[in-house]
Amino acid sequence: MSDRVARVLEGAVDLHVHTTPSPFPRRFDAVEAARLAAEAGFRAIVVKSHHHSTVTDLLALQARRAFPPGIEVHGGIVLNGPAGGLNPSAVDFALKMGGRVVWLPTIASPHHIRHRVEHPDLPFPQATVSLRLEEPVDVLENGKLRPEVYEILEAIHDADAVLASGHLAPDRITAVFEAAREVGVRRLLVNHPSYIVEATYEEARRWAELGAYLEHSLCMYDDASSLRLWAADALIAWIEAVGPERSILASDLGQTSNPLPTDSFRAIAGKLLDRGMRDGDVRCMVCDNPAELLGIA
Repeated sequence: MSDRVARVLEGAVDLHVHTTPSPFPRRFDAVEAARLAAEAGFRAIVVKSHHHSTVTDLLALQARRAFPPGIEVHGGIVLNGPAGGLNPSAVDFALKMGGRVVWLPTIASPHHIRHRVEHPDLPFPQATVSLRLEEPVDVLENGKLRPEVYEILEAIHDADAVLASGHLAPDRITAVFEAAREVGVRRLLVNHPSYIVEATYEEARRWAELGAYLEHSLCMYDDASSLRLWAADALIAWIEAVGPERSILASDLGQTSNPLPTDSFRAIAGKLLDRGMRDGDVRCMVCDNPAELLGIA
């Protein structure tokens, strides 16, 4: 790793790390993920599971002082079936126990379920245990946002937490984000707009106008990743569509067959710099924007 890349990544924040325990194969737990990030000079990571709140996992580890010094480790809840779907009580508990991110449905999103049927060869982790099929969890009912969505938005507002789009369809993301802004939610994040979501640049610009950041998963642009779908030029085009000031780079890594998150950060940061992106713009996307979104700036 060059000194230039190391300087750019000093103080980075990875908002999207997958760890054990999980029914999907993972290569490390939260303690190991934090250790690797700390050694690379990262400031914070966010640990995510598609199946359960990671907040209590992290609290138990923090009570044992298991994490290395000098790095923050945050968690949250994804509103899929195992967590109760659009469950205001689960959100309330996760946030009041210190959770920082609420992800809207991912694997339970009707858009995700439909997309997986239409694109069976699309790379996505497979569970190592037999689970019930995810029932679709839709944020709309009869063309309107479900009442539970508003309860969840109020809880996110009260905690000043992050609302992340998950794998919703673009029209659902817009509907929820517009309602979130009306409620006063300040921290909005769109997860991998090109993957499964399949948003357009115009939709992305609308979300940016609402105050959202666009998060791009490094695993989808890293040549060493089994989830690689596009070349770095495609990532650059997305960044240019809304500007680095509204873009965030996150690893979305932790799968057993894929690179370490920190290695992917080094690889992609290096590619962006080699293609002429300014050091300050890369730092904006890996350090400043995620820290501001998470509330640790």
